[in-house]
Amino acid sequence: MPDLFSGATFTEGYSCIAGVDEVGRGPLAGDVVAAAVIFGDEVPEGVTDSKKLTAAHRERLSAAIKSKARAWCIARASVQEIDALNILQASLLAMHRAVAGLAQQPDLVLVDGNHLPRWPYEARPIVGGDALEATIGAASILAKVQRDAEMRAFDAQYPNYGFARHKGYPTREHLDALAQLGVTPLHRKSFAPVKRLITQANLS
Repeated sequence: MPDLFSGATFTEGYSCIAGVDEVGRGPLAGDVVAAAVIFGDEVPEGVTDSKKLTAAHRERLSAAIKSKARAWCIARASVQEIDALNILQASLLAMHRAVAGLAQQPDLVLVDGNHLPRWPYEARPIVGGDALEATIGAASILAKVQRDAEMRAFDAQYPNYGFARHKGYPTREHLDALAQLGVTPLHRKSFAPVKRLITQANLS
């Protein structure tokens, strides 16, 4: 895989390169989901940062990535782990699990962002890597499609919160629903808007 920064030797000498990314650091509810992907010679056309794609395009690419990748894995850190560890450490844990779950173990891991999990793999962090490296972009797509599907399912379980629309992010609709309906088991109790509501309820 070429160096998309200099066009030279960023990944030269490595035969099995994985990309890993996570989705869901910002929401007030739901797990943080990570994915890891290893490609062979074939990469689906159009793979890039999941945020730059429509939902329908992400769905199509997710299926193509799973079909063409040499290996892929989706993993997570739970709401309880997020509250116990903090969101950064939970995100790193989810990425660790995604790479560890690959059917092939890589000799280099490319990680979106500027933090690396503690693991035995040689790894390089790349800020904005989901738009620069196909393996990271593919991982972002798999993680996003998985998490969005889960939040749509939770919309039926917890109606009137709007999970299918905002996916747990702190939109006005979500904040209003929280104030009116209260905190669910999906909500991250360590996040300030949720924590504040819990404190207010305990004081009343």
